[in-house]
Amino acid sequence: MNDQQESESTTTNGVQIRQSRRLPDFLHTVNLKHVKLGYHYLITHLLTLCLVPLMAFVIFQGFQLNPNDIHQLWLHLQYNLVSVIICSVFLVFGATVYIMTMPRSLFLVDYACYKPPSNLQVKFEQFMEHSKLTGDFDDSSLEFQRKILERSGLGEETYVPEAMHYIPPRPSMAAAREEAQQVMFGALDVLFANTNIKPKDIGILVVNCSLFNPTPSLSAMIVNKYKLRGNLRSFNLGGMGCSAGVIAVDLAKDMLQVHRNTYAVVVSTENITQNWYFGNKKSMLIPNCLFRVGGSAVLLSNKAKDKRRAKYKLVHVVRTHKGADDKAFKCVYQEQDDAGKTGVSLSKELMAIAGGALKTNITTLGPLVLPISEQLLFFSTLVAKKLFKAKVKPYIPDFKLAFDHFCIHAGGRAVIDELEKNLQLLPIHVEASRMTLHRFGNTSSSSIWYELAYTEAKKRVRRGDRVWQIAFGSGFKCNSAIWEALRHVKPSSSNPWEDCIDRYPVQIVM
Repeated sequence: MNDQQESESTTTNGVQIRQSRRLPDFLHTVNLKHVKLGYHYLITHLLTLCLVPLMAFVIFQGFQLNPNDIHQLWLHLQYNLVSVIICSVFLVFGATVYIMTMPRSLFLVDYACYKPPSNLQVKFEQFMEHSKLTGDFDDSSLEFQRKILERSGLGEETYVPEAMHYIPPRPSMAAAREEAQQVMFGALDVLFANTNIKPKDIGILVVNCSLFNPTPSLSAMIVNKYKLRGNLRSFNLGGMGCSAGVIAVDLAKDMLQVHRNTYAVVVSTENITQNWYFGNKKSMLIPNCLFRVGGSAVLLSNKAKDKRRAKYKLVHVVRTHKGADDKAFKCVYQEQDDAGKTGVSLSKELMAIAGGALKTNITTLGPLVLPISEQLLFFSTLVAKKLFKAKVKPYIPDFKLAFDHFCIHAGGRAVIDELEKNLQLLPIHVEASRMTLHRFGNTSSSSIWYELAYTEAKKRVRRGDRVWQIAFGSGFKCNSAIWEALRHVKPSSSNPWEDCIDRYPVQIVM
């Protein structure tokens, strides 16, 4: 397996390329400026951290007063009535401003993942036979796809859209719309049934799909299907890759801070029908082998009453964008090959760029989530190395102390391998990612929800547990979302793993 890891690497958007370069050991090349970004987040909450112990001290001193002390205090206040009134006004004003401006808690009531019908499953031999019969691929391209499939970590039960089951395939606009409707409506029907929420109650809708953006939009399809209300705030995110699910959650969070007492639905999917590549450029063939049908729908709420039934509370969202760098911008690039066939092109620097984005993201995230002991050890060794040029081994923070469950985007086997190594994770921490890749393939931005569904199906999520969802996307982006479990979470009805969880985890043989 080590040889395979050396010769294979996986990208965002489910794209995987063979090369000798492994994911950079980013934890040993941390920049001081990245640490400052994380500590900036910490400093923004410094006032709250200082006020809490101060208030606790005042309350403690108040309990120490005897009746005579209270009487003397009352006499003193009577002779300073103006001062008391002024102080009271400032106190009430300050409390009002604090309450009005404090961030509202965001609750994840429930979510649903689409499970396609069994007739859309594709086995390796069937995939290769169909690829050969299309007549679009030469022998070299067919052999390349076969090797990618064998080493991908995918199983024999993943799904491709109905249009790809025909010979020749039928990638029409109508077929692409049909795929989008089946996935989005399938996930939403389950979500509404599980939560007993009426579609008319939805105030905010965010849909993300990277490669299929028709007119009317995907969000308009949902509005039309469920007859959502006219003052709905709807958004349609396109071209943002496999990390767009976290971006959509972040957008919904910001909207819920503005609009009180409402629900937001986030729908994440990718469309394969019109984005199948029929050329022979190897760097564009990988998505055919890894991308599979899937989608998710998430119900978020800012209503205090929903805390009792919600599964999770959003703690942090940290987003990293490397698009200002030309190489990062073009490392995952949709274009036409020399024959005029459209696909996603990959650069050789992709894994290095992915490592840089991940390094920045976790360095910013660290001060928000790591115990203070880990932060001090990490920061002290970093200062000693960068400022004093001391020859000390960089301290690698233990993220297992901050998170109980890891949902790493299932873009491919190699990137999961490298994250497991660099973050010093145990096999159980990446089990959900590996099994999601095996059972459902790369479902793009929705894969992190299939992974969370796996963890719930295994009944591993306890009250107070923290979940780290991390995903990568073209542009180039690395985004993280942190959730805290509000109760012992049981799998919801129609969990996509409910009929197969007993046979997982499986041994993946390459």
